[in-house]
Amino acid sequence: MKNTFIATFAFILVAFSMQSNFVSSAADAAETPLLDRELFFGNPQISGGQLSPDGKFISFMKPYQGIMNVWVKEFAEPFEKARPLTDSKRPLYGYTWTEDGKYILFVKDSGGDENMNLFAVDPRAKPEEGKETPSSRNLTPMEDVTARIMHASQNNPDLLWVGLNDRDKAWHDLYQLEISTGKLTLIYQNKERITGYDFDWDDNLRLLSRTDPAGNTTLLRKEGDDLVPIYETLVTENAGVSGWDAKNENFYLVTNKGDLDLMTLFKMNPETKEQELLESDPDKSVDFGGLQLDRNTREIISTSYTDEKTRYYWRNKTWEANYKFLQEQFPGREIAFQSSTKDYSKFLIAVHGDKYAAEAWYFDAKTRELIYQYTPRPELKEVEKYLAPMTSIRYTSSDGLEIPAYLTLPTGVEPKNLPLIVLVHGGPKGPRDSWGYNAQVQFLANRGYAVLQPNFRASGGYGKKFLNAGDMQWGKLMQDDITWGVKHLIKEGIADKDRVAIMGGSYGGYATLAGLAFTPELYACGVDIVGPSNIFTLLDSIPPYWEAGRAFLYGMVGDPATEEGKQRIREASPLFSADKISRPLLIVQGANDPRVKQAEADQIAIALRDRGHEVSYLLADDEGHGFANPVNRMAMYAAIEAFLADQIGGRFQAEMPADVAKRLEELRVDVTKLTYEAGEK
Repeated sequence: MKNTFIATFAFILVAFSMQSNFVSSAADAAETPLLDRELFFGNPQISGGQLSPDGKFISFMKPYQGIMNVWVKEFAEPFEKARPLTDSKRPLYGYTWTEDGKYILFVKDSGGDENMNLFAVDPRAKPEEGKETPSSRNLTPMEDVTARIMHASQNNPDLLWVGLNDRDKAWHDLYQLEISTGKLTLIYQNKERITGYDFDWDDNLRLLSRTDPAGNTTLLRKEGDDLVPIYETLVTENAGVSGWDAKNENFYLVTNKGDLDLMTLFKMNPETKEQELLESDPDKSVDFGGLQLDRNTREIISTSYTDEKTRYYWRNKTWEANYKFLQEQFPGREIAFQSSTKDYSKFLIAVHGDKYAAEAWYFDAKTRELIYQYTPRPELKEVEKYLAPMTSIRYTSSDGLEIPAYLTLPTGVEPKNLPLIVLVHGGPKGPRDSWGYNAQVQFLANRGYAVLQPNFRASGGYGKKFLNAGDMQWGKLMQDDITWGVKHLIKEGIADKDRVAIMGGSYGGYATLAGLAFTPELYACGVDIVGPSNIFTLLDSIPPYWEAGRAFLYGMVGDPATEEGKQRIREASPLFSADKISRPLLIVQGANDPRVKQAEADQIAIALRDRGHEVSYLLADDEGHGFANPVNRMAMYAAIEAFLADQIGGRFQAEMPADVAKRLEELRVDVTKLTYEAGEK
């Protein structure tokens, strides 16, 4: 398991709330009212709560000048007494306390360009003169650098180890960072294609990962100044280090190497290379999911697996008893230990579910006292009886492969001949859809749509064979996995074959374009959010720091340096089948997207325009790979629901705040004026 300190920096997708609950009242009591879109996509009142390591303070995210920022208060104080700590004009990617509670660290970029800097702020500091917030320090004050936290010391909480690609944009050198002074000390200059650094409990750099040009990865033991190979995996395999045992003698290895299909947990000695099998999914269904380690005893607390829902297997009886107690207090919902004091005596827990507004509670593990803290979206809580349940389903694709998926049906209507939205997740390799509250899904279900979320081949978590079954299948079998889901719901009488839309972001945007191009009769319309249209230009413009994954990408879509690869890429790129697209399309793009450049949206918009085809295009000059700024997000969903209602007949909310309406007009692109020349990035 990665250090819990580092894990808090995982990107947080935020859903949002508002003042009024209903847009219009129901004609009769049985009808589900139209809920305001701001309940789903506006800023939450409070989110992301964390206890300080000593439990004396609680930090959280709350709007400051319209943008979610970090606030803090003493635990005993009411939330109204909290003080803002940050005044970022751009939503943050995450924040956390240092191990000693002296600082709060946070990460942000500029305009969605994903060039990350790491900042520190003293949670006890007074505001700067003339401001409401204290001064924050940029610990990595460099332009065009993507800072990565590699390790946080528990022995000396003032120390971090960070990766910086300041010398070479493609590769991260390793630095030691002194938080109090900002001093950076070079520890390892990366000239060997190193992609990962792993430390033991005593802050010793023990293992490094190296990826060769073919995409194969070697795990290396650090022996003085030498790097000794101890474990190799092919580009079609996965392996990772998930922490160390209590004596720092063996590390936990999660791998699917060789004959293994499912990711499996081993203990491995880096000196002797001996491996001990510890655990694989008892149900033999999904990959090993997570390993939770006690930072004090260094023993295993639990392991987990995500199938239809997440299953936990407890090694620590005290944790297990507390978890079962909490499940009894909140039946039908999931429990997440989202934050704790350093000694694990006090927790903030998140209580959540598919059709429930999330809540945050304080939990004293010794006395089992529960104290309510906040509901991120209290207005949504008031109307959660109108939210729709998410159900796990399975169906068979064109070649007989079973596809797991989730289906959400609108409440208050008979589940027959419904308009259907196929909501395709991004990735593709690694990510997957999972059970729980999803703002997009609930928003669409409230508008009267059935929502299908297919975990098509190449989705993560279902084993190596399922993952690699998507190689060279963009636009082919991967698309069939989506197509056959639609056919399944039509056959079941749930979906109206004439009212099916496809929608998604990133790879989901690609699948939208591919669906319209390669199965033009299946969909009535599509919504492409930051999706690639031309795989040639996509590969040409990947960020430099993705260089280690180039062979991995080629394995999915084809090598553009070979004739066979060129042919496959051309066949899979919707741009070259634009003449087959006959249904309306809405495109959404961020101008600063480093992954899927604006050129991807421009090219398909121009190709459709030049064929006299209907296309709408929203472009944000202050966004990257997705819309993070609240007003942009609200404008985007206002446009999406109006577009879908016009094409397949769902309900929609016509009115919107003045600032949203203004921003929506600013986002609209006049496609008649678009230009693009080959070679543009």
